[in-house]
Amino acid sequence: MTTIDTHPGLLDPSAVAALAAEIAGAVLLPGDEGYEPETHAWNLALSQRPALVVAATSAADVRAAVRFADRHDRPVAVLATGHGALVPADGAVLINTRRMNGITIDAAARTAEVGAGVEWQQVVDAAAGAGLAPLAGSSPNVGVVGYTLGGGLSPTLGRRYGWAADHVVSIEVVTPDGELRVADATHEPELFWALRGGKANFGVVTAVRFALVPLTRLYGGGLFFDGEHVTAVLDEYRRLAAAAPDELTVSFAFLRLPDLPFVPPPLRERFSLHVRVSYLGSAQDGERLVAGLRAAAPALLDTLAEMPFTAIAAIHADPVDPLPTYERSALLADLPAEAVAALVEAAGPAVATPLLMVEIRQLGGALGRPPAVANAVSHREARFQVFAAAVGAPGQGDVFQPAIDGLIGALRPWTTGGTQPNFLSAYDTDPRHVRTGWDPRTYERLVRAKQTYDPRNLFRVNHNITA
Repeated sequence: MTTIDTHPGLLDPSAVAALAAEIAGAVLLPGDEGYEPETHAWNLALSQRPALVVAATSAADVRAAVRFADRHDRPVAVLATGHGALVPADGAVLINTRRMNGITIDAAARTAEVGAGVEWQQVVDAAAGAGLAPLAGSSPNVGVVGYTLGGGLSPTLGRRYGWAADHVVSIEVVTPDGELRVADATHEPELFWALRGGKANFGVVTAVRFALVPLTRLYGGGLFFDGEHVTAVLDEYRRLAAAAPDELTVSFAFLRLPDLPFVPPPLRERFSLHVRVSYLGSAQDGERLVAGLRAAAPALLDTLAEMPFTAIAAIHADPVDPLPTYERSALLADLPAEAVAALVEAAGPAVATPLLMVEIRQLGGALGRPPAVANAVSHREARFQVFAAAVGAPGQGDVFQPAIDGLIGALRPWTTGGTQPNFLSAYDTDPRHVRTGWDPRTYERLVRAKQTYDPRNLFRVNHNITA
């Protein structure tokens, strides 16, 4: 594979003017009004200075931007909501797709078609009008496209229906040659395979069409416990997770939340254990399933109730405002009592740690089964995922890395050696870590697809798949 050079020098003004005349969106250079906001990612730990920004409004704008980058030997970076932006786009052509926000719900076909800039809550709300639901993640303002390209782990629907990538019907993508292609099971099948799980290594996705499921309500929410009850609650958690039907997902997090207005008063400036519940059955059955958790210890807060699917963001209560975050994850083969003990010893209530959150997500169920149409999502055998995160000022990656790596290391006896691609972080950009996102056979197939569709590695401002 031939990698293009990134030239730090200025672009030819006449070429930039020609690009601006060709597209409907804005073309911005460093120093231009509006340039800075177009470069901002959700994770404020990332700062970047692309050579040029294209505020795209259509697939035609994207095609023009990609052709321009190719002619001028510039890598291409893509930004929508910016949750997955972890590699600086310095010197690149940055295509911001947030204005491409169209949504079409086909109630009869039970599908949604969305533009590159659409966020999950927008689809959740639009689909609800037809009595349908998408395989959305825990955060309402994560972009649909980036989430889906990395596999897409839904903590509400995943164990029942699989990965979001498993439900993709077709993808509209501008490949590095500047061509707009529609990939599906019969057209460009190898590209279709690679896009669903291979992240942003093969082009700029301008639209994606995927299946929805018939669902309007669920039973869910959270139970928050004081640190003194960690052992009793997690003993019950393990019992419940081991017996859980596919319709039930139970995860938990160790939280150390600050004294800020958006944090509920009982949780401020203390260790708390947050058990998250999503059950796709009746409230009565849900109450029966969680009875053991409630009996394990008195709760600081109990938000479990029947809810509309449109309210699922409240289950995990992920932050929606941009933050400078530092994080890492690993997949676990299982979560025996010894692993829980190691987790408590590394980050439990008696430990002084800068980690804001340490999370265990339950996998399994349909997440462990092959899809109807094969894709590049790997590591389906994992039963749990550990995720550790700290929040600080930009540039503090070295400050938090020892604590994050120490936490992941404490669980190493139970890790699979794999990582879910959407949870690869800024600490994971070297080839050795990138490879952990896929099993070896899948990775080698992705390399061959990369050599076919992007032999010059135009799309490398990412967790880059290379030979």
